Amino acid sequence: MEIYVLVVAGFGVMVLLTAWLPMVLRALPLSLPIFCVGIGAGLSAIPALGDLTPHPGSHLKLIEHATEAVVVISLMGAGLKIDRMIGWKRWAVTWRLLGIGMPLTILALTALGSALLGLGAAAALLLASSLAPTDPVLASDVQVGHPAESHEDEPRFALTSEAGLNDGLAFPFVNLAVAMAGTGGLAGLSWSHWFAVDVVWKIVVGAVLGAVIGRGLGWLTFHLPNLSKLSRTGDGFVALGVTCVAYGSVQAVDGYGFIGVFAAALALRSSSRGHDYHRKMHDYAEELERLLMMVLLVGFGAVLVGGGLLAAVTWPAAAFALLALLVVRPLSGWISLLGSARHRDERAVVSFFGIRGLGTVYYLSFATGHAAFERTDLLWATAGLTVLVSILMHGVTVTPILGALDRKMGRDTESGQLDLTLT
Repeated sequence: MEIYVLVVAGFGVMVLLTAWLPMVLRALPLSLPIFCVGIGAGLSAIPALGDLTPHPGSHLKLIEHATEAVVVISLMGAGLKIDRMIGWKRWAVTWRLLGIGMPLTILALTALGSALLGLGAAAALLLASSLAPTDPVLASDVQVGHPAESHEDEPRFALTSEAGLNDGLAFPFVNLAVAMAGTGGLAGLSWSHWFAVDVVWKIVVGAVLGAVIGRGLGWLTFHLPNLSKLSRTGDGFVALGVTCVAYGSVQAVDGYGFIGVFAAALALRSSSRGHDYHRKMHDYAEELERLLMMVLLVGFGAVLVGGGLLAAVTWPAAAFALLALLVVRPLSGWISLLGSARHRDERAVVSFFGIRGLGTVYYLSFATGHAAFERTDLLWATAGLTVLVSILMHGVTVTPILGALDRKMGRDTESGQLDLTLT
């Protein structure tokens, strides 16, 4: 039997599971990512299939662009479902997580990478900055609901908005690690160039151009004369078009496309905030994201076993992964939220659910494809183990922890999660 026929049949099974599994797993202490990784690991245990599973380091461009695609789609979906208008006070918790929590995380993980793993400055910084962002793809279970669903409590909003922005904001540190690897250390770096270009220019261009594109496409969608309103088409795949236009345009002028896509989604949403068409666009983006996520996580599970991704894991690497998830992220998040006037239980939940995922894989593949880093097998193994532990730990705990918090804070979000109408 041709391998092509098996791939087609397997893809069909994947599509069906994408539609059915979320409902089946909703009441279980499992998540869709856990199930996908398990499928991939199981398939790669079959000798005939395991031999075909390569290490991700041998296909950097393929891994980079595949993870890039699912991240940008996820960022569009995240931006479309945020009801809250952007503002300094309204997004105060987000700014704290980004401006205080994320730099603290990168600093602590860099120090751990050097002390525990014996990595040089460039490799330690790359590992830290790849693991610092909250993943917008795998964090969907802790994010706000559909547009205008009225379930935008502070923890879910904070985690959604943080995941929407910190993937792009990790890029300056990844680029710094690439520059350090190219120059052999800190001595040959031009700090003024790094700050002016990688920090200021690329962030500002991403935010401003993305917002302009989103606002312009929002006007075309919602505010043309009645007979020409593009929202009348009802086509949800317009979200994919907006995503591609925003990402491609921002990248073309050397900005951060991740920030550009999220800014475009926020601006598009603000063009006509209460319109039902936002729900259609968000639902399409969410379905496409879930399908791509399942394919990539099955592949992730396969490379864990058949690809030997964890072959280079050491006891210090295992300690690094646990410290990153159980100490560094929670402590950095907690420090960043001190004085925020949020309830301590809400601060604890936001600090704990710093989920690591496909964004980490993207940054590692991007950076190792642009510069030569030391001990790349250890980098991949440590990052892969951290992502795996995050998928398992956060996937099992998300439903009971958020449910307990909702009950304690007097919120009833179960009906919204089940798409039922509250009576």
